[in-house]
Amino acid sequence: MHAYPTLEERFARISSIEDAIGILQWDAETMMPEGAADSRSDQLATLKGLAHEMLTAHDTGDLLDQADQDSGHLDDWQRANLREMRRIYLHAAAVPADLVEASSRAVSRAELVWREARQNGDFALLLPHLSQVLTLQRQIGQAKGEALGLSSYDALLDSYDPGLRQAAIDPLFAELGAELPALIQEAQEHQKGRPAILPLDGPFPVDDQRRIGEHLMKAVGFDFNRGRLDVSLHPFCGGSTRDVRITTRYSEANFMSALMGVLHETGHALYEQGRPEAWRRQPVGLARGMSLHESQSLLIEMQACRSQEFVTYLAPLVRETFQGEGSAWSPENLHQILTTVEPGFIRVDADEITYPAHILVRYKLEKALIAGDLQIQDLPSAFNDKVKRLLGLTVPDDSLGCLQDIHWPGGAWGYFPTYTLGAMTAAQLFRAASQADADILPGLAKGDFAPLRTWLRANVHSKGSLLTTDQLLIAATGQPLTAEAFRAHLRERYLGH
Repeated sequence: MHAYPTLEERFARISSIEDAIGILQWDAETMMPEGAADSRSDQLATLKGLAHEMLTAHDTGDLLDQADQDSGHLDDWQRANLREMRRIYLHAAAVPADLVEASSRAVSRAELVWREARQNGDFALLLPHLSQVLTLQRQIGQAKGEALGLSSYDALLDSYDPGLRQAAIDPLFAELGAELPALIQEAQEHQKGRPAILPLDGPFPVDDQRRIGEHLMKAVGFDFNRGRLDVSLHPFCGGSTRDVRITTRYSEANFMSALMGVLHETGHALYEQGRPEAWRRQPVGLARGMSLHESQSLLIEMQACRSQEFVTYLAPLVRETFQGEGSAWSPENLHQILTTVEPGFIRVDADEITYPAHILVRYKLEKALIAGDLQIQDLPSAFNDKVKRLLGLTVPDDSLGCLQDIHWPGGAWGYFPTYTLGAMTAAQLFRAASQADADILPGLAKGDFAPLRTWLRANVHSKGSLLTTDQLLIAATGQPLTAEAFRAHLRERYLGH
């Protein structure tokens, strides 16, 4: 019976290394001086290499086998922990340590160059670095695919969302892609029957934006004793197990973008801060895949905080903060601003209906790049063509096109589809929560997230990775993931039926 406790101790130590990596990565995105980039790259590569060595030590496979033989003596959480340990081990053991370190170094360099390339719309500057990241991701996908009996892209998907496959995504996305152009057009036609939107006149001081953002973070349930809010070029949620760091970016011309970014990342953070405390250093205590993680951010930002109920609470708050006057600051006008359907270039600022189109573009492109069906130097033109086809927009420069996201230079290949799967999951969970507790929607109108937070804690956050994604959704909503709740939500909010 020594095998399982030995594994728990080993994974706890790996967890501490990963926590250190998380803080170093957060610092690199927010506060690190540019001249420290090379040293930071070495630090991250070394720590990732150490974690990989510990995970793939010569006896880890034997310990897992021995623990499996003794699993009859384990409880449900321990058996689920053992299952997750093996999954993580199989992914890690498939990739040689030198490839792990090479990928880490390439990503660190590419992320640094991406910042300059994005600012200047200079894809040529990023191209050699992105090419190297892609080459290494192909190697990682191939190595994992051979070990797991999967295609390279499915193996990368599985890294972010256990069990997720193209075979499940493709029909959902094909259906969505076929419906989107007409749905976008219908929603825009429906908008014409509403009163004209009154603009909110700025500027909106950053200090005021930060203050209202922190106020709403507290209302949602963010624990500032175990986290903080900062600024980065690309908003994210990171940090460590008991120190969750979120970021946003501010514009004095538009406070809504930063505010919704804060609420989105707070949804992620709420999940991280609500994971089961007893298992916080074990695989079973981790969040259950990125589709579910994205569902938590989109549930807060889109389902809850763009609802008419919440905007009733938000309107007087922002009016007072920014000393606004007139009917432009009414709940009705603010709700129209927050639910306007208008195709745009920037994914993170997209409305609920056009957002899936951005994901479909990236999903198709990254599949083609991993498979070798698209050459990396042809990415900008391929990206622009797909945006034109799905959103009807002509991309003016690469900073508004293929350079806008950090995911690809950051090595996150196979991540993008989880955003739209997360939106579908969010709709399904929010509908179940609202049906289970009649106080949730009235609570939002008062800025009281306690009923919603309590339901999410019980049905999602506290479960960690005890259940598979399908098992969790069936337990929480009565069925596995479908697109039905999401489509019904879009029709009700944007078409009035």
